[in-house]
Amino acid sequence: MDFGEIATRGLLLLGCGKMGSAMLQGWLTHGLAADRVWVMDPQPSDWVMGTGVHVNAQNLPTNPAVVIIAVKPQLVEDALPAVLQWRGGETIYISIAAGTTIASFESTLEQPTPVVRAMPNTPAAVGKGITALIGNAEVSEAQLGLARALLSVVGQTLRLTDEAQMDAVTAVSGSGPAYVFHLIETLAAAGEAEGLPADLAMQLAKATVAGAGALAEASDASPAELRVNVTSPGGTTAAALDVLMDDVLGFPALLKKGVAAAARRSRELGA
Repeated sequence: MDFGEIATRGLLLLGCGKMGSAMLQGWLTHGLAADRVWVMDPQPSDWVMGTGVHVNAQNLPTNPAVVIIAVKPQLVEDALPAVLQWRGGETIYISIAAGTTIASFESTLEQPTPVVRAMPNTPAAVGKGITALIGNAEVSEAQLGLARALLSVVGQTLRLTDEAQMDAVTAVSGSGPAYVFHLIETLAAAGEAEGLPADLAMQLAKATVAGAGALAEASDASPAELRVNVTSPGGTTAAALDVLMDDVLGFPALLKKGVAAAARRSRELGA
């Protein structure tokens, strides 16, 4: 992987929790030298301490190519002042803090500065994430390309055309893994209710959801076609889908309401 100017100017990671660690592991695996990375985190993990990167060092890079804001949204306001010295220059600021708008960063930075807002999701921890991103007017195509390259180490990336789309992205892919985890929980519980041992029901549920997701991603057929392919008229799957696809009580209505609630909350957090 070509890390461009990061290889010479360095990268600073503000916050190194689960998502930050997943990205750091990806960068190091793809060939970024550990001495080109500076991490600022009040409680770095033993793993981070053992990577060879600079952790809470007093000597910071003079002109890092990228500063990545990977702290929790509620900590951004307090944490950001530690990395303001590079604003107004060539350094790109990339934020993965949910609900924090580009405008809020620009207000704090006060000077014209390249800012990229990104929304990854938790499957990034196993390299199966997807990240949506968008930059402000100060971000060049080359800088946006570098941001995508950095985020691609934990999964797919896609570029948005309007920052307003980020609330829906948050509701679908950002929060979406939790919906799937709950599906696994409830599918296993339903199997247990039908007489399966709890551990067997959970094993079946996990493997089924993981396998179906992999098939949906790999297949040229749409999810609707795949569903039809596994549904024999009058069969067991059809009996279940008659319940699950109910217009009032089924998945369509519930997920629409759930995603709408998540998007609404994302807009509230960014207000």
